[in-house]
Amino acid sequence: MSIDLDHIRQIFEEADCLFTREQVNVAIEGMAAEISAKLSDKNPLVFAVMNGGLVFCGKLLTHLHFPLESSYMHATRYRNTTCGGELDWKVPPAQELKGRHVLITDDILDEGHTLAAIVEYCRAAGAAEVLTAVLVDKKHDRKAQPGQKCDFTGLECEDRYIFGYGMDYQGYWRNAPGIYAVKGL
Repeated sequence: MSIDLDHIRQIFEEADCLFTREQVNVAIEGMAAEISAKLSDKNPLVFAVMNGGLVFCGKLLTHLHFPLESSYMHATRYRNTTCGGELDWKVPPAQELKGRHVLITDDILDEGHTLAAIVEYCRAAGAAEVLTAVLVDKKHDRKAQPGQKCDFTGLECEDRYIFGYGMDYQGYWRNAPGIYAVKGL
């Protein structure tokens, strides 16, 4: 499969910047303060959901000034299809969850099916508490559960195809210095 890098570059050049790097960093710092107030005395286990949660979790961790363990997990419900099914673990949690306070971090709450399944998995594994944190909550009425929200949310955005800070466009631009919406989408 050949990728047209000129097209990928053009997507970035034409995209609408929804949130600048500075706005994203302020949102992450605010979330870190809320998370610190809730978890600083709990010895939490903080997971990044791969691949999207990597950038956000990395930035967030540098603002959490208390003892914690960090790790990652990679799960999907799509298995190379467009319709979600049962949770398929690419990399399950390696740590024991029983009795732990767990924070799941991800880039975006879009429909939320995968995140909800991960939370249920952690609860079934005996976690004392499972909290969720996302950088962006996309505003629409297609959530997996009516009114679904995360415990900690940095930003809300309109229902557009967005990329940057971990979110991608065809596998590219997770590294974009802000959060952008594809022109026309």
